[in-house]
Amino acid sequence: MADKRQLAITLLVAGTFFMENLDGTILSTAAPSVARSLGVASPAISVAITAYLLTLAVLIPLSGWLTQRLGGRPVFVVAIAVFTISSILCAFSVSLPELVVMRVLQGIGGAMMVPVGRLMVLRVTEKKDLIRAFAWLTWPALAAPVVAPLIGGLITTYASWQWIFLINVPLGVIAFIAALRLIPKGREAAPAPLDWWGLLLTCGGLGALVYLGSLLSGAVSSWVEVLVFAIAGVALTAAAIWHLLRTPHPLLDLRALRVETFRVTHAGGSLFRMTISAIPFLLPLLFQDAFGWTPVESGAVVLFVFVGNLAIKPVTTPLLVRFGFRPVLIYSSLGAAASMALMAFIGSATPVLVIAALLLFSGVVRSIGFTGYNTIAFADIRPDGMTAANTVSSTIQQVAAGFGVTVGAVALRAGQLIDSSPASLTPYRVAFITIAVITLVATLEAVRLDRRAGDNIRPTRPVRQPAGAR
Repeated sequence: MADKRQLAITLLVAGTFFMENLDGTILSTAAPSVARSLGVASPAISVAITAYLLTLAVLIPLSGWLTQRLGGRPVFVVAIAVFTISSILCAFSVSLPELVVMRVLQGIGGAMMVPVGRLMVLRVTEKKDLIRAFAWLTWPALAAPVVAPLIGGLITTYASWQWIFLINVPLGVIAFIAALRLIPKGREAAPAPLDWWGLLLTCGGLGALVYLGSLLSGAVSSWVEVLVFAIAGVALTAAAIWHLLRTPHPLLDLRALRVETFRVTHAGGSLFRMTISAIPFLLPLLFQDAFGWTPVESGAVVLFVFVGNLAIKPVTTPLLVRFGFRPVLIYSSLGAAASMALMAFIGSATPVLVIAALLLFSGVVRSIGFTGYNTIAFADIRPDGMTAANTVSSTIQQVAAGFGVTVGAVALRAGQLIDSSPASLTPYRVAFITIAVITLVATLEAVRLDRRAGDNIRPTRPVRQPAGAR
């Protein structure tokens, strides 16, 4: 019964992860339709996307303190309710400022929902079951960005953009009811006073960096503005780190980074997450702007990345059990880098089957890598340090995923300086080669990992895993 309850809680949290990740990317496909409806230019919709990602990034550090203060169950349940209600309000927005405000509210729900949900799973899962639990939890981060272009294309083509947000409603209602039934009640230890300086410095630094990324992703109108936010972001983040390492009760307890497995996961692992997150952003642009495909055609082909994710999942856990974390992380990151480099050489004349096979392979290696990094992160974290480590992990991962789009966009713009002719493939080749090189750095971090890292959470024999489990 305990195993069934643990699995049910894991699936519930995975479902909420999917909603949060999907809403971070799906609006991009519908931007022209939303812009026409609200009477603004298409590029202006980027502020609604940025507002959501910015809110997620800056408020995640607060989730750990709130969990200690109020308890995981009430925070998680309220977060689902806020996310669902704000999705309805987004659908009924009649102006861009109104949509932006509702997206901020949606980001508040997501910022609390994701890290607290993962903490609930960590609390009900024994060390020996972490590999299987994180196999389930990994699928939303892998699936949502990949299926978003297809879902967004279908919705905008055959329905209206409002349904992009309304599809969250039935999912949110189911998740709310399930959370009330499944998440156990529990008293939390009285937390230390809120670290206000840590909150202000961390939120200010992350906010400035995320906004800087949005500036660099678009057409830069003022380099002075870019410089101001770059200096502010670096200075505030440095000040935040200095403060967090010295205050007795920090908002983000960075001491977890002293643990080798946790540190490597959030060094090389963050680079891996960042470049992997750039792929679902670059591929639809390549297929639509350079190849001339429709949004539905583009989304359908990108879906092969998700097929690769699903195809490899039944053997991901046996791979980790048989070979260990270090070799799996090394070869999955090498494979990811190779797939990105190969994407630089596809063109409109490349057979669709060849492109599909390449994306299938890309999905396989990214799925293996994500599962490995996400699982080993908490292998050596003590139970009393789970809340703090989970908050640090969620913050770093959200920032890395958000900057994945930025890195892809900046690399694409750099390529346009070389060749800005319509439908040119040069910018995309520059972008794919750039992210491939960055992924190789993640491989070097994996090489530095101890050969025995993660052995304490490897089962003595392969764990049966349902086909399609994430």
